[in-house]
Amino acid sequence: MEGAVRLRAGASKWDVREQVWDYLEASGLAAFPRPVHRRIPNFEGASHAATRLLGLQEFKAANTVKINPDAPQKNARFLTLEARKTLLVPTPRLRTGLFNKIVPPSGATKEILRICATSQGVKEYSVPIGLDGKARVDLVVVGSVAVSEKGWRIGKGEGYADMEYAMMVSMGAVQKDTPVVTIVHDCQVVDIAEELLDDHDLTVDYILTPTRTIKTNCKRLKPQGIIWHKVSYEMLGKIPILKSLRYREKQAGKDVTLKDEHPDLAKADKPTALNEKAMAENTRPQAATGSAQIGQQYVESDSLSPRLEGSGMLTTVYVGNIPPSTRVSELKYALREFHATPLRLNWQGAQHRAFLDYKDKATAESAVSSLKGLSLGGNTLRVELAKNQRNRGQAEINSQK
Repeated sequence: MEGAVRLRAGASKWDVREQVWDYLEASGLAAFPRPVHRRIPNFEGASHAATRLLGLQEFKAANTVKINPDAPQKNARFLTLEARKTLLVPTPRLRTGLFNKIVPPSGATKEILRICATSQGVKEYSVPIGLDGKARVDLVVVGSVAVSEKGWRIGKGEGYADMEYAMMVSMGAVQKDTPVVTIVHDCQVVDIAEELLDDHDLTVDYILTPTRTIKTNCKRLKPQGIIWHKVSYEMLGKIPILKSLRYREKQAGKDVTLKDEHPDLAKADKPTALNEKAMAENTRPQAATGSAQIGQQYVESDSLSPRLEGSGMLTTVYVGNIPPSTRVSELKYALREFHATPLRLNWQGAQHRAFLDYKDKATAESAVSSLKGLSLGGNTLRVELAKNQRNRGQAEINSQK
């Protein structure tokens, strides 16, 4: 069956995907969910292919295994749980973080473990793992649309597996020698031209099919971290944890210039009003904060806030779980970085919280979305619309604790 898909000369990545998807459907090899187009395709024999994991020494030695949430890897997730290993599954499209750790109920039967391995089970039997979760992954299992015996991989075209791996590198969850496995049908093993590969593309060390275990001996370097100049503002907005990683790496002195900001890559698009305001805030001289930075109340107002003060328009965002050592200047810096600068900031460091006033509810909700997953000083902040939006008395403030 291997080689059944004959790639056209000069085929692009998208041509390769289309040919593999078309072949799986036309040959009757495609499995639910269908059609397999624009997916990591499920296929007849996927469960059997996954059992080849059990023969890999790398799997036997692994304590923590990260496996993607797609249908072809369902049995791989079950086998990992059955082997009493820690299973991490990326959150769908990385919307709510990076990993979910699957936690089966005590004394779970095989039937329960099989449920835990499904998409519904991942939702019901998991806990999120944030940047401060100190995850260490021993083996990575990804899906593929096509892969070559040299270990070169093509995904469905959205870049999430590549980004997941790059993020794991950035947070120290994987090392240079952490093995990567993919599970595919034999017909998905094709000759991929090396010129189709980019420096952000993830390669694989093992290919498991219904008939073979292929060790690729791939020498091509895997992504060494997030390539920020290939990340757009749009992607940053879709993946909250990416914003936290960018903030962390910028604090560490790394170049985190985005694609939209790069002088060689930036287009002539005009910045949005939100970006213009954030840029203006970034260049505005900052008021001296002095001893009011830690453990004391501190209020800073934008020049717009006095005329809005009595208008009833302001909407307040609550920020909690702020570490005791954090200074107000650090929060203000993060707010500017994430384009969430408020009209007024009410800092209450002794209570490990702050209140941010925005001009209206839409702006406040946008700020909550932007700041979701933000981590300062090792703590993931709690960010939400304040329970009482206006005229907060002490009782209302206390209720946010």
